[in-house]
Amino acid sequence: KKTDQELKDEEMELFTKYYMEWKGGRKSGITSYTNIPRFYYRLPAEDEVLLQKLREESRAVFLQRKSRELLDNEELQNLWFLLDKHQTSPMIGEEAMINYENFLKVGEKAGTKCKQFFTAKIFAKLLHNDPYGRISIMQFFNYVMRKVWLHQTRIGLSLYDVAGQGYLRESDLENYILELIPTLPQLDGLEKSFYSFYVCTAVRKFFFFLDPLRTGKIKIQDILACSFLDDLLELRDEELSKESQETNWFSAPSALRVYGQYLNLDKDHNGMLSKEELSRYGTGTLTNIFLDRVFQECLTYDGEMDYKTYLDFVLALENRKEPAALQYIFKLLDIENKGYLNVFSLNYFFRAIQEQMKIHGQEPVSFQDVKDEIFDMVKPKDPYKISLQDLINSSQGDTVTSILIDLNGFWTYENREVLVASDNDSAADVDDT
Repeated sequence: KKTDQELKDEEMELFTKYYMEWKGGRKSGITSYTNIPRFYYRLPAEDEVLLQKLREESRAVFLQRKSRELLDNEELQNLWFLLDKHQTSPMIGEEAMINYENFLKVGEKAGTKCKQFFTAKIFAKLLHNDPYGRISIMQFFNYVMRKVWLHQTRIGLSLYDVAGQGYLRESDLENYILELIPTLPQLDGLEKSFYSFYVCTAVRKFFFFLDPLRTGKIKIQDILACSFLDDLLELRDEELSKESQETNWFSAPSALRVYGQYLNLDKDHNGMLSKEELSRYGTGTLTNIFLDRVFQECLTYDGEMDYKTYLDFVLALENRKEPAALQYIFKLLDIENKGYLNVFSLNYFFRAIQEQMKIHGQEPVSFQDVKDEIFDMVKPKDPYKISLQDLINSSQGDTVTSILIDLNGFWTYENREVLVASDNDSAADVDDT
């Protein structure tokens, strides 16, 4: 007779045998799984130094290879020469044109790097109303230049993508802009002591508008798709007009203006802004109720606001038509955190406007009238609730928020007809002269 242990061992042996046969038979019977591509690659852990180094080196080699695939200046000049040589008559005005047949000839002579641009799809995109079925040589060349620039910029940004996941963290973007400063002639006059404040000012615009959920990172694809990088790289132009500098958030005068305002508001010179100091912002007509909400919802240190938080505040109030700015202000107006504004919310904020009107000796306006006007302007889906999306869809978000948080904004809205009439009179006077 076999002992209990021997019986258990035999049972385990048979179980293992039959299990392996079953598993092996199942594997050999189903072969489709071998064709499924691998879609997950585990990132190396912090202590896996060798794997991390290997990943960094492989990314660098990949980016170098991609960079070599782009057209260089000499190749672009050669492309322009070929296009100019193959332009198709007749000339209409001064613009050189090319038909599809010559377009394909240029594609054959331009080399393998240019092959991707010489497709029927791209030709059709650039084809407009030419009676001879031609496209503008200049438009096509600008298209190629723009594509090359986008790829170059993407590669440049990817070099700062430490995680290698297609996005930049705040510190990554700060490093990119800091190293970009010496290449921008419009920033030559900036003192090095101001660099850190300039970088902070520039980076906040990217994160305020491109990271609405405050995840702390932005997709490189989103950076390329927005116009902010164009505005930043516009500073390469040595002869940028004064008007362009004033409207460009990234210009030296604009950055110094914002930082100068911050220093002027900081009366006790402690590097932070209290609620009382912030109340002098702009025309000094923001209501106390709104300022209370700013300090309740935004990041503060011992009840005071730092420069980074102040930048978000400025970007929101200076761009009230933009969805990201409306989202910022809407969160402050939504005192009950319900995701919508009701009559109670509107009354809560407008009461402060009425109090300010009394202080300035003005006859307070009826809330009922203002409430009806706001709902008429927004036309929300729910007649008793205004959502953030309702505000954005109405294209009246900037007006509505100004009415509720700023006495000067409300006064401008209330006297809009008088202001329009005076503007027309002024224009007429200029015409007469």
